[in-house]
Amino acid sequence: MVGVVSLVVAAIVGLSVPADEATGLKSAVCRILHPLSGAEACSSGDYAGGGDGGGDDGGGGGGPGDPFVPNGDPFEPAKCLLSQDQTKTTVVIQILFIKISSSETVKLQQWSDGTVTLERVTETGGGVTASISAGIPGLKDWGGSAKLSGTYLAGSGSGGQWLFNGNKTGDPQADLAANLADAQQFTEYLKAQGKCNSSTGRSELQMICGYHAGKKKPDLEPERAPDVDITKTSTEASGNVSFGGKFKGNGKSGKDSGKSDGPKDLGKISGEVLSGTMTEDVVVMRTNTGVNAGKITFVYTFTVKGTAGAVGLATGERMQQVAVTYDAAAYDQEKKDGDPHHPEKLVITTSQEAGDGGGVKVEAGANAGPVTIDVGGGGGTTKSQIHTESAELILDNDGDSTAVEDWLRGNGDPASNPLPSPSDAAEVPGPDASPLERLLHDKGKLSRLDYNANTDWWNASLGIGFGISAGQFTLGFKLFGIDITHEQKTQTITGNPTYATGPKSGGARPWVEWKNCTRTKPIPT
Repeated sequence: MVGVVSLVVAAIVGLSVPADEATGLKSAVCRILHPLSGAEACSSGDYAGGGDGGGDDGGGGGGPGDPFVPNGDPFEPAKCLLSQDQTKTTVVIQILFIKISSSETVKLQQWSDGTVTLERVTETGGGVTASISAGIPGLKDWGGSAKLSGTYLAGSGSGGQWLFNGNKTGDPQADLAANLADAQQFTEYLKAQGKCNSSTGRSELQMICGYHAGKKKPDLEPERAPDVDITKTSTEASGNVSFGGKFKGNGKSGKDSGKSDGPKDLGKISGEVLSGTMTEDVVVMRTNTGVNAGKITFVYTFTVKGTAGAVGLATGERMQQVAVTYDAAAYDQEKKDGDPHHPEKLVITTSQEAGDGGGVKVEAGANAGPVTIDVGGGGGTTKSQIHTESAELILDNDGDSTAVEDWLRGNGDPASNPLPSPSDAAEVPGPDASPLERLLHDKGKLSRLDYNANTDWWNASLGIGFGISAGQFTLGFKLFGIDITHEQKTQTITGNPTYATGPKSGGARPWVEWKNCTRTKPIPT
């Protein structure tokens, strides 16, 4: 178990997770979580196909209805994400083996075409969780331990997104500044309106409050994003390694008896030095209004992340995401009739993040017989670098659609048909290239971006558990627990954004300056 945790953390922080190694790590955790299912369940590939956001960071550009880009190259995406300010608060409550989670995420995004989006999404979920921990041989008396846990959560999300694009002067930089000011003013209106809605008192006082809140609205009101029904399921496997110290009593059975039952564990203080998490999310978004009304998009995301260090933290994360869009009515009918599906759009996004900073996460516990009480917390600041790549493919004929659907469903030889990398898609396809790899090379919009990010976070937790020691292992369960995490993250584009032109002589697709991205600079907030 310590080995699994260490491999996860080492692979992430080192940011060298080849496809076969990532698959091996995932398979190892799967077998721990599903010991009765066997290797077949862990390699079935049922998860293949969909995701969590459609690759906004990759800046894949618009959908089939968008106009061609002004620079005349149909392979150049129309816009990119310049910067993003994100605040997320998550509360997790556990009662016995039941886990309930709730989170709120607010994003303010600046785009290179001069538009700004403001997004607020709340998610709730429930599921089951279990864990097992073991003392590290030779270090158990000093609080050395490792923990491996598995969680299944199913949930849903809702919220709103507002598009600020009312300022259109023909200069994207000027439009961005004006639209950002409107977005910030609208944020203040939402805060004021929220206070009015939550206040108690007479209705006329609430009306007066709402009237003054309305004065905070910008002159140009934003455009509300289309109505989207969202459902989400998540599976998670995680582990951590901690070190610290234990408190022991003298073991006397009575104050004056003089008898001793040997030293007794009274509690411990420990700090987390290694932690790793693997998550797999499936998000289904059914759009009811707007230009994409009648579409259904599946977003499948696989994320591996971890931290190392007791005080100075090194962090890393690697994400692979696939988003596939169908006509909703046709998809429903095909599912009912058992017919093959016909996707209309595919977006592949990969990202990897590495960083370090100051911070600490500690836990203190007390024992009262088999009952344990743990209190934990921590916080810190991390600076990191994020590299993202995106490949967008519009499927406008049956042949291309069938090729993508066959890949999503794992038809053919799965071992020779992994998730293609957007960077690899710009190279000349080899003789053993899959139909999807050839399709991405010939028709995909390929882009690469780099960001600098700053993250401030804090965490607090309380747990009451019941456990029994059996040798090196501690078997038990949590009676009650609550965990609160708050994270504020700002990322800003850096480096030289590039995209791959169409195939040139010899078949390669050169990477060139992404002018639709570099023409506008992000504005500090």
